[in-house]
Amino acid sequence: MSAPGVPVIRNVNWGGLRTLYIKEVRRFFKVQLQTIWAPALTTLLFLIVFSIATGAKLPVLIGGVQIPFAEFIAPGLIITQGMMGPAFANASFSLMVGKIQGTIVDYLQPPLSTMELLVALLGGAMTRAFLVGIAVWGAMMLYGVHLIPVHFWAVAWFGFLGTLFLALLGVITSIWAEKFDHAAAVTNFLVTPLGLLSGTFYSVDRLAPAFRAVSHANPFFYIISGFRYGFLGTADSPILIGSIAILALDVALAIVCYALLRSGWKIKN
Repeated sequence: MSAPGVPVIRNVNWGGLRTLYIKEVRRFFKVQLQTIWAPALTTLLFLIVFSIATGAKLPVLIGGVQIPFAEFIAPGLIITQGMMGPAFANASFSLMVGKIQGTIVDYLQPPLSTMELLVALLGGAMTRAFLVGIAVWGAMMLYGVHLIPVHFWAVAWFGFLGTLFLALLGVITSIWAEKFDHAAAVTNFLVTPLGLLSGTFYSVDRLAPAFRAVSHANPFFYIISGFRYGFLGTADSPILIGSIAILALDVALAIVCYALLRSGWKIKN
């Protein structure tokens, strides 16, 4: 037993960090039919409907290579609908519900640093995202879509960057939101439009110059393009530039999240 006044936790509270992470994972696992399998099924239905509506045999020209339509849209659906959406939903839920139900003390009272709290929240959200992504990928493979990664590092890297981006945005939303309508507004007016206008269902090279410029200003476009490159080996944007841009954006959002959590804005009041 340590002497009075001598700190027991000197560096990282690994036990507390692991406990909060497990709590976040168990929370969405208890309702896995809604949090994992429902998004997977919805994403697969998107693939089926769009393939049938546009003609699954019509190829898409990307990077000078003709890609079957189903194989073209599948990676974008996996990363946006199957991974980034659940990451945002999970991260935007925890602190907001704690404030609404009066259980926010469960996050603030344990001997966790701001960074440990942030890492646990992000870890839980990204774990859910990758589980849904794997479920979607498996369902699409069973459906008959050829989705064997050509560059696995790109799939993993851009999957990490994309889910981290939406998880960080979800944490900021969770801190700011005071009711479910606030989180829904961010989803409906920011996340969903960015996802649908990011080149998931079409090649931006076929757009008019003005609309193409708008697409290149959308961070989702670079995430999808890099993730698609991992499966198809071709992309409609520079992979290195996109990687650096999204990484810089993630770092900036992480700094904002850390500052908000540390200040206790809308949490400790």
